[in-house]
Amino acid sequence: MQIQVIKSKIHRVKVTGADLNYIGSITIDETLLEASNIIEGEKVAIVNINNGERFETYAIKGERNSGDITLNGPAARKVQKDDIIIIISYATLEFEEAKTFKPWIIFPNENDNSLT
Repeated sequence: MQIQVIKSKIHRVKVTGADLNYIGSITIDETLLEASNIIEGEKVAIVNINNGERFETYAIKGERNSGDITLNGPAARKVQKDDIIIIISYATLEFEEAKTFKPWIIFPNENDNSLT
């Protein structure tokens, strides 16, 4: 049997922008992607702390150390600049493997989205 478990989580980052006219996705600072083990193109779930919205999109790489968290395309309608969100990705694992799997969870600074 296989189950889905949390693989990666960027806990409480501040939205820096929303670009309705972009094709789609979420732009995430490359440093945050690497620290959370999320790769470009990976499906992610977004949870908006400010308004309760939950939706899915895919990650694209933003400029390293920029703090960039920008929702693009239709997802831009579900956030506002300065909202606090959680970004989550999941993996499908065999049941026994899932019992011992340890996810990558990071806690950036909410003021500037840095890891310091």
